[in-house]
Amino acid sequence: MPYFDSASAAPLHPVARQALQAALDEGWADPARLYREGRRARLLLDAAREAAAEAVGCRPDELVFTPSGTRAAHSGVAGALAGRRRAGRHLVVSAVEHSSVLHAAAAHEAAGGTVTEVAVDRGGRVAPDAYAAALRDDTALACLQSANHEVGTEQPVAEVAEACREAGVPLLVDAAQSLAWGPVEGAWSLLAASAHKWGGPPGVGLLVVRKGTRFAPQGPADERESGRSAGFENIPGIVAAAASLRAVRAEAAAEAARLRGLVERIRTRVPELVPDVEVAGDPVRRLPHLVTFSCLYVDGEALLTELDRAGFSVSSGSSCTSSTLTPSHVLRAMGVLSEGNVRVSLPFGTAEADVERFLEVLPGTVAGIRERFGAPGSGPVSGDAEALVVDALGRRCPIPVIELAKVFGDVPVGGTVTVLSDDEAARLDIPAWCGMRGQEYVGEHPAERGTAYTVRRMS
Repeated sequence: MPYFDSASAAPLHPVARQALQAALDEGWADPARLYREGRRARLLLDAAREAAAEAVGCRPDELVFTPSGTRAAHSGVAGALAGRRRAGRHLVVSAVEHSSVLHAAAAHEAAGGTVTEVAVDRGGRVAPDAYAAALRDDTALACLQSANHEVGTEQPVAEVAEACREAGVPLLVDAAQSLAWGPVEGAWSLLAASAHKWGGPPGVGLLVVRKGTRFAPQGPADERESGRSAGFENIPGIVAAAASLRAVRAEAAAEAARLRGLVERIRTRVPELVPDVEVAGDPVRRLPHLVTFSCLYVDGEALLTELDRAGFSVSSGSSCTSSTLTPSHVLRAMGVLSEGNVRVSLPFGTAEADVERFLEVLPGTVAGIRERFGAPGSGPVSGDAEALVVDALGRRCPIPVIELAKVFGDVPVGGTVTVLSDDEAARLDIPAWCGMRGQEYVGEHPAERGTAYTVRRMS
């Protein structure tokens, strides 16, 4: 069964498996002890730290291991903010950061700090000038991911890092998605990553704090990991994480070129094979293994379920697969279609034949779901009602957009259709439908229940 969700967790690399098994026998003792078992464990830990530091491009004493990438991000944000409290309490983040960073920002704001979110373009990329403009005299920390976890867009880290350096503000980079492909360029100050993203075992993260960066670890004091990550080190996991990072880096150049070709095939073929599809993310400045697209008139959960039945493991950033029934914050920030969203992230070694079979299976799967939901045909017909109101209250994506499309042909050119919806996804999906159909999105206004979204027929 093809597994196409390495952006969530990559399969355990064979080198990681071998290193883990060996370290379970040799690295179980306390590395802080001076007897032979402790010394052996310390040697393994030190060697892993050196290997990981070489891959990151930092000094070994700048890198500590954490229980997860999320913990690394939380600790990095909190420690850097605390270390620069005298400079101010202002935090800058991009609007598409991983939830771990945004949750840390929310906690900072709840504690009395201030946060500025820098917007992104429709490809999901921040403008370096806009990011630089968000920096203030009281900015204590800036955060920017190296590449986005949902759409694969690479961020201009080097340019933003230079702007931060000139402003005297440290930059924390979430490198979870990109570290397997190479070191992060630029004069960043802190970096967080997670081993299970590159084929290491889960439960191992890393946090880098460059020398000269003010940092005050939060929480009770602990002597482990330079006081920056409390608790007994998971030495077998750490050894496996470092070994697998070195292994994937050795394969990265050749595998990136191969997977980029397969992803480009998906980006090109899916809109040709499936009508009404929007491919998200920057078409050029992106990770080599990841592509995201959204299918109009399709329920995301149903699509993922049907693809799973067909033998493909993919994920989604769609509102329809979220327990909160709200659109992905990444897709919302980009202003792109959220319904029927599919993220394909190919692991190392993905076979070309598996991608071809995915392209064979997808069109029929989407067509079947659209038929089940009663989606309309390809275009509207002439109508004579000047204005219509569609009541889609209490109905979740993709129903509000389907109901809009069903009646749109009943108004003449110049006429309007207003959709009443209490689904947050409609705020993205109705304007996206207008863009895909060449119609005018007039705007929204509060209704007695929910929100009224008005569309004018232009053709």
